[in-house]
Amino acid sequence: MKGISVILHSDLNCFYASVEMTEAPELKGKKIAVCGSTENRHGIVLTASYPAKRCGVKTGMANWQALQACPGLIVVPPRYDLYLKYSKIVRRIYQRYSETIEPFGMDENWIELPFTDDVEGVGFQTAEEIRRAVESETGLTVSVGVSFSKIFAKLGSDMKKPNAVTVISRDIYREKVWPLPVSDLLYVGPATTRKLALFGCRTIGDLANMDPEIIHRKLGKNGLMLHAFANGTDGAAVMPAEYVAPVKSVGHGVTCVRDLDSNYEVWLVLLELAQDVGHRLRIHDLQARAVQIWIRDRDLGWQQWQMPLPYPSQSPYEIACAGYELFRTQYRWEKPIRALTIRAINPNSASSPVQLSLFNDYRLRIRQKALDDAIDEIRGRFGEHAVVNACLMGDLNMATDRCETVPMPRAMYQ
Repeated sequence: MKGISVILHSDLNCFYASVEMTEAPELKGKKIAVCGSTENRHGIVLTASYPAKRCGVKTGMANWQALQACPGLIVVPPRYDLYLKYSKIVRRIYQRYSETIEPFGMDENWIELPFTDDVEGVGFQTAEEIRRAVESETGLTVSVGVSFSKIFAKLGSDMKKPNAVTVISRDIYREKVWPLPVSDLLYVGPATTRKLALFGCRTIGDLANMDPEIIHRKLGKNGLMLHAFANGTDGAAVMPAEYVAPVKSVGHGVTCVRDLDSNYEVWLVLLELAQDVGHRLRIHDLQARAVQIWIRDRDLGWQQWQMPLPYPSQSPYEIACAGYELFRTQYRWEKPIRALTIRAINPNSASSPVQLSLFNDYRLRIRQKALDDAIDEIRGRFGEHAVVNACLMGDLNMATDRCETVPMPRAMYQ
């Protein structure tokens, strides 16, 4: 019967650390933390083993804080290519049980089991089979939540760790879920938690029993979404991995390994970032109608500006020029720059007609597009560094630890 399904949420336990211990068995059972490079300004704990966590090491903690909390901590640099490899291996295990798998980052996935609503029977049995298969075939452990909704399935995977299965059925969700802090609910971050606390909403049950009109007035449409989450009535579908949501913007950013203190250094970083933005616009057959830049200064203050483009474009050079013009005219150089992001916004189809102007030489843009297309084709065949702007061949003050290759959790589709 259409619409009947059980949803699992799988969460690989201490993923990066577990992969490192699988690759190096001598690390098993020890206090280890996978940490970003201090030299590349990514010097925080990405994940830690359970022995390290019991000593107070937490994700997001600065490296020096982790070493203070846990003397003798073994610090391991991240190997993102290796983690991507294990992520794909585990996902292939999930594919034995379902064709509908929605990734949520590298280590989490929703899995839909169609044609059944037997959460406590078929759902639990399948989750147990998955848990055992992952451990025996990869050496990793996984916690699995089993429920009738995506939100409650994710809550279930968080309830018991490591290597466990938690079932949240329609019959018991009020007793099991509603007493939990409202911050345990997906998309309820610190700011939303504080807002909810102002009007006495501290648990998921408090949120579920609030008047929808009141929560809409306080938090808008996002409040109604969270209210549905708390009641298990959101009905969000598990989207297959190949599903591509409509692209609303294409951006790329970086935390620089050294603060930038000149316009030229900023220009080089923007130009390098724009190479990726232009390439991805081509992949999606889009062109940007505006450009946005975001900057963070040395003291972690941030500013953001945007401007329309005279013509829609997917040219890295034109996008970088627009971003640099924004920076040059808006930033006052009170403090050096720590991080930069450039984003192509308001995209439309690359085949959309363009209104020409009598005051611009459109033939120059045609030649620029032909050049950009040729460069993109060469890079596609021989690698992204096969053709490089001469000015980008030196030190760009950009990190080289490939952290940008990590798939981030995408929005949960409704």
